[in-house]
Amino acid sequence: MILMGEIGGNDYNHAFSSGRSIEEIQSFVPPVINAIALAINELIEFGAVTLMVPGNLPIGCLPMYLSTFMSSTKEDYDPETGCLIWLNEFAEYHNEMLRIELSRIQEVHPHVTIIYADYYNAAMRFYRSPSNYGFTGATLTACCGEGGPYNFNSSIKCGFHSLNICHDPSSYVNWDGVHLTEAAYRWISNGLLEGPFTIPPIKTSCVSDL
Repeated sequence: MILMGEIGGNDYNHAFSSGRSIEEIQSFVPPVINAIALAINELIEFGAVTLMVPGNLPIGCLPMYLSTFMSSTKEDYDPETGCLIWLNEFAEYHNEMLRIELSRIQEVHPHVTIIYADYYNAAMRFYRSPSNYGFTGATLTACCGEGGPYNFNSSIKCGFHSLNICHDPSSYVNWDGVHLTEAAYRWISNGLLEGPFTIPPIKTSCVSDL
């Protein structure tokens, strides 16, 4: 099985950090999806028969974005998680377009198994109920960083000697404002391998390929 990388994430990150409008960034989604499709088709031509393709994470929950787009409007935030609603809606839009394209590719290549990895909902579990997954430190605050309510400063990133690092990274969801901690990724992996966050289910898909 081939696990595809998270193609497009840095394109979106750069666009958001450059101050592009949400409408303009949404127009980037089709070419990003097309790039993913081209990569999948090329791998199929090389002989790949089982591919797992991940969707976007809930970026509205990342300290980087929460710091950059901090809002005084209460309605901008999900009351359950504290994440920015409009950014998570963008991630869901990307994921919806990706799933449509994956279905199209699957129809063209019925002998290939294409698995959608639902990173978004696998992650939302611990944003909604962090204590159930051992996250007693913080869900929206970076473990390694400095400044502001989310412990993130784009000018002083993790790696500087003077930065504060949380005592127990495994109790935090986010590592440096952009990337999740190993503990968070472990729960996402568990949700993919053992839980309901792959379409079709990974166990069924892999057994059928034997």
